Amino acid sequence: MTQPINLAATLATLQGGGVVAYPTEAVWGLGCDPFDEAAVIRLLAIKQRPVDKALILVAGALAQLDGLLDWDELPADRRSTVLTSWPGPHTWVLPATPRVPAWITGVHAGVAVRVSAHPVVVALCAAFGGPLVSTSANLSGQPPAFRRDALDPEMLARIDATSDGETAGIAAPTAIRDARSGAVLRC
Repeated sequence: MTQPINLAATLATLQGGGVVAYPTEAVWGLGCDPFDEAAVIRLLAIKQRPVDKALILVAGALAQLDGLLDWDELPADRRSTVLTSWPGPHTWVLPATPRVPAWITGVHAGVAVRVSAHPVVVALCAAFGGPLVSTSANLSGQPPAFRRDALDPEMLARIDATSDGETAGIAAPTAIRDARSGAVLRC
């Protein structure tokens, strides 16, 4: 399924430290450069979310996560479980390397990551050259937006760009699982 995307404008916004809204597997997400502290802090302020809560990194390819995950901390069977679930709507909390900033991990030692198959996410991450922050495009505590026209107008007024495209139609936000144990941390 090919979806249109104003890739050049969205990419320029990301590279300039901006915050963008884009469709993911289930809900609309907010994203920015995960290594730009000011962009991440601004994204958190837009969502009205505290910095101590962790954020998800989304990638369009596994190689975009190179150097960010400590795979040696996982037993081979757990690593295999994670890797065979990607690309797809599966978010895992994995051991993070010191390259992952504290404004992404929050108070946690691991980092939540997903390698997406969604064409807009894949295109954005490929053009950007790495993973993006991925958090639901809603104010903290409010329901997520499953459609572009359900995005909060006040929140939209505070972000820098909105991508074209649609979600993949999954009916609920993706579950987050602990890669070490397989336990579901969020349904």
